[in-house]
Amino acid sequence: MQQEIYQQKSEDVIKQLKTSINTGLSLQQVSDRLKTDGLNELVGKQKRGLFLRFIDQFKDFMIIVLIVAAILSGVVANEWTDAAIIMFVVLLNAVLGIIQEARSEAAIEALKQMSTPNAHVRRDGQVVEIPSTQLVKGDIVLLEAGDVVPADLRLVLAKNLKIEEAALTGESVPVEKNSKVIEATDVALGDRINMAYSNTNVTYGRGEGVVVATAMDTEVGKIATMLNNADETDTPLKANLNQLGKTLTLMILGICAFVCVVGIFTKQGTMPFDKLAIEMFLVAVSLAVAAIPEGLPAIVTIILALGTQNMAKHKAIVRKLPAVETLGATDIIASDKTGTLTQNKMTVEKVFYNDTYHCDKLEDKDNLAIKIMILANDTKITDNNSLLGDPTETALIQYALDSKWNVVDYLANNKRVQEVPFDSDRKLMSTVHQQADGKYFVAVKGAPDELLKRAVSLWHDDKIVDLDASEKAKILAANNEMAKNALRVLGLAYKVVDEKFTEVNSATVEQNLIFVGLVGMIDPERPEAKAAVAKAKSAGIRTIMITGDHQVTAAAIAKRLGIIGEDDTNCVITGAELDKISDTDFVKCVANYKVYARVSPEHKVRIVKAWQKNGKIVAMTGDGVNDAPSLKQADIGIGMGITGTEVSKGASDMVLADDNFATIVEAVRQGRKIFSNIQKAILYLMSCNVGEVLTVFMMTMLGWEILAPVQLLWINLVTDTLPAVALGVDPVERDIMKRKPRGKKSNFLSAVGISIVYQGILEGILVLGVYQIGLHIGPHIDNYKLLHGDALTMAFLTLGLIQLFHAFNSKFITKSIFCKDTLKNKWFNLAIIVSAIIMSAVEIPGLTSLFKVTELDIAQWLVVLTAGILMIAIVEIVKLFQRNAEK
Repeated sequence: MQQEIYQQKSEDVIKQLKTSINTGLSLQQVSDRLKTDGLNELVGKQKRGLFLRFIDQFKDFMIIVLIVAAILSGVVANEWTDAAIIMFVVLLNAVLGIIQEARSEAAIEALKQMSTPNAHVRRDGQVVEIPSTQLVKGDIVLLEAGDVVPADLRLVLAKNLKIEEAALTGESVPVEKNSKVIEATDVALGDRINMAYSNTNVTYGRGEGVVVATAMDTEVGKIATMLNNADETDTPLKANLNQLGKTLTLMILGICAFVCVVGIFTKQGTMPFDKLAIEMFLVAVSLAVAAIPEGLPAIVTIILALGTQNMAKHKAIVRKLPAVETLGATDIIASDKTGTLTQNKMTVEKVFYNDTYHCDKLEDKDNLAIKIMILANDTKITDNNSLLGDPTETALIQYALDSKWNVVDYLANNKRVQEVPFDSDRKLMSTVHQQADGKYFVAVKGAPDELLKRAVSLWHDDKIVDLDASEKAKILAANNEMAKNALRVLGLAYKVVDEKFTEVNSATVEQNLIFVGLVGMIDPERPEAKAAVAKAKSAGIRTIMITGDHQVTAAAIAKRLGIIGEDDTNCVITGAELDKISDTDFVKCVANYKVYARVSPEHKVRIVKAWQKNGKIVAMTGDGVNDAPSLKQADIGIGMGITGTEVSKGASDMVLADDNFATIVEAVRQGRKIFSNIQKAILYLMSCNVGEVLTVFMMTMLGWEILAPVQLLWINLVTDTLPAVALGVDPVERDIMKRKPRGKKSNFLSAVGISIVYQGILEGILVLGVYQIGLHIGPHIDNYKLLHGDALTMAFLTLGLIQLFHAFNSKFITKSIFCKDTLKNKWFNLAIIVSAIIMSAVEIPGLTSLFKVTELDIAQWLVVLTAGILMIAIVEIVKLFQRNAEK
């Protein structure tokens, strides 16, 4: 049985890969291996060609219905203009879909480029910096604090090396590495301490390793392969549109069949049966074309595309167009802690000395606590003043900088001459610095309890006093108090000696110390996160925290953010505790928990599935490779644009460019707006089409004159597109984030189905009423033919203009339109004006014959406009009853 890499000696691995630790690979070897293995980069799913992606746009059920309707209009009814218009809308929808997909892919590619690191390698005996994509197996890679590990490495040298592997394992605490052989078998990824894995981060120390896997052969690549093979799931929006398309088709088929049967039955004997059957079939097809909101797919796509652009302005990059509105339906936001709810940087929050907590910056230039923070520290300050190193140590330096200390000059004036590096056994670090007076200052930091064992005195009020039992008790009490609040606590101590140490070790350097104080650090919550959690709560959305961090830390941050209450301890659970609960029981009790600590990738998937089995729509955030399976499982996966791995971004539906929880809540708001606006457009289009169908159907059944196909086409062309698109860009309604999530079983027709029916019937009744009034008024009262022409013209103009009046009704489902927000959308106002002008243009002399209309007088126009006003007035009365019923 072949040994794993981590079970082999580093010398043996180097020999197998035909490389050298001292010289590395030759350029010829690199060239040959690049030809054999390819570049060191992850490979996504093979992209479909432009033609196939174009064809994909026509697989939607409603699109197929529209294409069939266009064919029937042209071939059977000989209405080729109708057919051309419908096909134009279908093609426009396809083009918009392809453009948006291309734009989102470009945005993700840009994010990938941002996260591609360089690597320092030894080749032909020289250390060179190259793009990580050029690495091959056998390359010797040099690592230091701040580096991103560019490939999977077997470490051959590790000097105080710590690597943060949260992207792969979910463990937020950096792992101490060494190059020793691991003899155990089946060692978990996080315990392979002689390995360094691609896309993890070096936080401390330095090391060297030999590349043993690149690209898709790395641990990150293996997960990428799994994700590339995963099936895509439909979003709620896509499911809703499919359902709407099927409902619409059944309605159309029912109308066609009913009209054919009833028409043939009522008109039999008026002409030969075969001619009658053909005539009624053509009438049925015309009704079907009138019933189809042919602009709906394009309008939905346009609304989604505009919503996508708006979300991008709010730092949310949408990868899949239908996912734009999915967040609007979200019941649960399962958020990672580090970097999303918190700032992802350790920060000094409290310093304890002189029996007092100091929460502000310390600008005292002789403050011993800050001196020790600066000196007992391995942080590197770059030329552009950025800090590289262990997060704990960079936090101390940042605190000193914020306290107006010139750290660079201070370090230059206090040269380090000796050190006892940190190790996990004694939990201390000490450095020795030469002072201007010739003496040596020893700075020590580490675990408070270990430091107290080695301290004999206490620095208090600028004096050195005895460290007696009572003083130790005060220090330990302060330590416990800060630890309870999830602060990571370090002790600070020092001493001054006359000369350097001949033997530099803990026994000589770290004895007889003077204790100075404690420093408490935490990765603090983002300032805007608490308000965002509260806003989500008011919207009926539950925020849960899922983290690999410790239970105490997770609970403390959750309390600060308002995810849990001060005394709410039973809702915090660890991964180990979760393992003891069966899947069946967990589905029943998942609502009891709000914070999950020390969890694994498998736990995250279980949490998402449990909520989904309770009928909830779950949004899941993640930045690591280990998050990818749960991102795929969630109804909407949200990747992190800054800290996220390429794999997690690839598994996501949406990527946050700023890694900020508040952006998620804003995206929820935008998603709700998009769903609401699509629903308004559907209410408007469908009710108008019901009105058209009812009008034509009743005219046919009653034996009246029927609106000509060109008139129906003109109404659909003028009134359907501009107002519906303008409804799609309506601003967010004020109370939208105070509404509860609409639920998984809801669809576009849930809240507006009844409105579509009654408003469509109302529209049809008003149009038919106008037609009847038109038979009794006007200048052609004595001319039967012209009188019927006037009545039909009045019905035609009423059917067109009443829909523009009705567009105002559609701005709010139950809210009154008599409010200041009604005219807030300038594009909507413009669309109504333009559409009204175009609709009325048929009355211009010269166009009347084209549209088969007569010129109306003032009285007839007043009847038409009165019908439009009645459309608003009656709907407003119904809305008033609806609002009272809701109360």
